[in-house]
Amino acid sequence: MDENTIICRCSDVTLKQVRDLIKEGYITYDEIKRITRIGMGPCQGKTCGQLVMREIACATGQNISDIKFHTIRPPAVGVKLGLIAEEGRRNEK
Repeated sequence: MDENTIICRCSDVTLKQVRDLIKEGYITYDEIKRITRIGMGPCQGKTCGQLVMREIACATGQNISDIKFHTIRPPAVGVKLGLIAEEGRRNEK
């Protein structure tokens, strides 16, 4: 696979970026996730998660089934303060 291949489409992370982080000593999915935001987009790692885990397994000699995947947390949606205030006023009546 070409190193310029985008591994995470949600955060535009390339294979080279992932491999460079692994070379620097970041060898867990969560470490790479915190630096690159891989797995934090709308897909929650469904497209990039296995690719990153495969790279970690290859670089460290671990079995891919022994590598811990991140906890999936759906993205939060912002709420306008005006909507909260409006709801609060309705509840006061």
